[in-house]
Amino acid sequence: MPDSDYRQRLEQQKQASTLQLLFKASRLANERALELVRARSPDTRVRPAHTALFPHIDLEGTRQTVLASRLGISKQAVGQLVDDLVAMGMVERVPDPDDARARLVCFTATGRLALLDGLAVLMQLQAELEGRLGAEVMHTLQQNLAALLSALEEGTAPG
Repeated sequence: MPDSDYRQRLEQQKQASTLQLLFKASRLANERALELVRARSPDTRVRPAHTALFPHIDLEGTRQTVLASRLGISKQAVGQLVDDLVAMGMVERVPDPDDARARLVCFTATGRLALLDGLAVLMQLQAELEGRLGAEVMHTLQQNLAALLSALEEGTAPG
């Protein structure tokens, strides 16, 4: 198949895939959110790899092995990301109360405040998008994404 035919077929399939569009929208939203964070705090060292880790850290703490499994990356890669975040004062490693040999990755007080600041940035971005797309579109999108998330968490994707 010639490259031009392949490229056209690939683009058609990507545009027809709701989840592919969701992945791309997520990446672009994350990039835009980090731009807004850097505009507020130019010295920030948070990267997309770090923000990918945040939703997987439970407030009571999460083992690095669990984080690696949730992200689908190696324990060593998670260890490096956690090391970065420890150096930034965002997370810390604490003893696991259920297993003295294990450690949990937990948000520090600074990290918890940063999470709230990050959510404020996301609300700013959401308001920008609402201004472009309209309140009804954003409301419908939120309802549909909540339903999708619920179905995926139950392990039964709709359809």
